[in-house]
Amino acid sequence: MSRKTYRVIQWATGVVGKTALRHFIENPAFELAGVLVTHPQKIGLDAGDIVGLPKTGVLATDDVEQIISLQADCVLFAPIVTNVDQICRLLRSGKNVASVAGPFSPQHHAEHFARIEAACREGNSSYHACGIHPGFSGDILPLTLTRLMNRVDHIQIYEFIDKLRNPMIYTEVMGFGRDPDALLAKPSRSPEAPFAFRQSMEMVAQGLGKTIEKVTTQLEVATATEDIPYSLGIGLPVSGTIRKGTVAGQHYEWTAWVDDKPLITYHFYWTMGEHVAPRWDIDSRYQVVIDGDPPIEVRLMSKPDSDGVRPFLGLPWTGLLGATALPALCEARPGVVTHLDLGVVQPVGLVR
Repeated sequence: MSRKTYRVIQWATGVVGKTALRHFIENPAFELAGVLVTHPQKIGLDAGDIVGLPKTGVLATDDVEQIISLQADCVLFAPIVTNVDQICRLLRSGKNVASVAGPFSPQHHAEHFARIEAACREGNSSYHACGIHPGFSGDILPLTLTRLMNRVDHIQIYEFIDKLRNPMIYTEVMGFGRDPDALLAKPSRSPEAPFAFRQSMEMVAQGLGKTIEKVTTQLEVATATEDIPYSLGIGLPVSGTIRKGTVAGQHYEWTAWVDDKPLITYHFYWTMGEHVAPRWDIDSRYQVVIDGDPPIEVRLMSKPDSDGVRPFLGLPWTGLLGATALPALCEARPGVVTHLDLGVVQPVGLVR
């Protein structure tokens, strides 16, 4: 694979998409074929200008028909909200698609995956859902670590994000600033969310020779101890304020049960800075803790910035996990391809 060049399309250029786009421009294993954008101000820009690199000669467009008509080997599909119709059109046109927006779980979205499989057959193409979580920290990483174990009792995966230092558009969508009792009674996070992560749980359980019996969920919240102004993006002006006493922290906990015991637990700790009660850890990272013989703990985090604070790299990592999987996906059999199907992915063009 290292001698082959893959013609690639980048679909959407948010934080995830721009990270992948930069990789495609700089990596000699790829030839950029096209860029689909959704922001009007990006239409007509050179792909290099979008990511601060020299011009490439490839101009961004919002014309879906133009993108689908391009001759390309693969697509990194990275919209904020997935679109199965668009994925299927790309697959039918003969392009392999890695989607960081899902759909992720064939068990719980069978109708979507039936359509995707049919599109793969028609286009002789492959589909792969990927990302940092689901897609790496909650499945590939812990499953790899179990090779260091004599016995596994309980696997716990943690995602810590300080959303004040790492602003995202999801701040308002997730219900920060809502009344605590109202959020607990009706969480802002989609009830579909556990299904996306259950794919990762099932991959780990399958790798350990087990079957998940049920998945349970819990939610606790932390409240602001003072008013907290926030932005929806780095460098953007203040977008709103989390008022004192409203939700400023959320801890989702999803547990997969096997043999009537918890085997895999995912923890998501999202906070809006330090001024919350109860006070949770805000050192942004992923963390794997495996109880058993011998017990293991691994932390996946960025190196700290000059101010000593670690930025959260979950979104850039998502783009890179999709981008580096594309050569292997292009060489895979047609159809839906999981991490277990891909095996140990060998990224190409990284040493340059």
